[in-house]
Amino acid sequence: RRAMTRLIKSAGYHVQAFGSARDFLDYRRATDQILACLVLDVRMPGLSGLDLQQELQATDAPLPIIFITGHGNIPMGVKAMKDGAVDFLPKPIKDTDLLKAVEQALARADHDLAEREELENIQRRLESLTPREREVLALVVKGLLNKQIAFKLGTVEKTVKVHRARVMAKMEV
Repeated sequence: RRAMTRLIKSAGYHVQAFGSARDFLDYRRATDQILACLVLDVRMPGLSGLDLQQELQATDAPLPIIFITGHGNIPMGVKAMKDGAVDFLPKPIKDTDLLKAVEQALARADHDLAEREELENIQRRLESLTPREREVLALVVKGLLNKQIAFKLGTVEKTVKVHRARVMAKMEV
């Protein structure tokens, strides 16, 4: 752990090392870092690396994980990768391989963060719509014309145009 911490720090990254998965989970709850990745050993005291991966998958923002192991096998590696691991590196690990995996994991974390922020932004815009604007939006998305929407909603086309304009403005379309 100390050697990897030194290596990753030498590449210019901020590193926080933990003695166990539970220590990490306690820390993460207190100060949830946004742009980060995990370098996990498959075998750790208490909760295993694979168990921690499963627990993190259930959260809103699972972190990209790089597994390292001296005790891995192909099925274990395949499962870890299917569950979203960035890499599964056997020990001994080449410094360049580990640093490349960290770079890829942080790029994934950055991409995932941007996606989450965009989805949250869209959700906020949707929540700003009135119930009638949501009805109009649903029918617009189906491809209906203003007069068809007016007929379905029992209103006039001019009213639909007003609602549609408000929807477009609020949704920033």
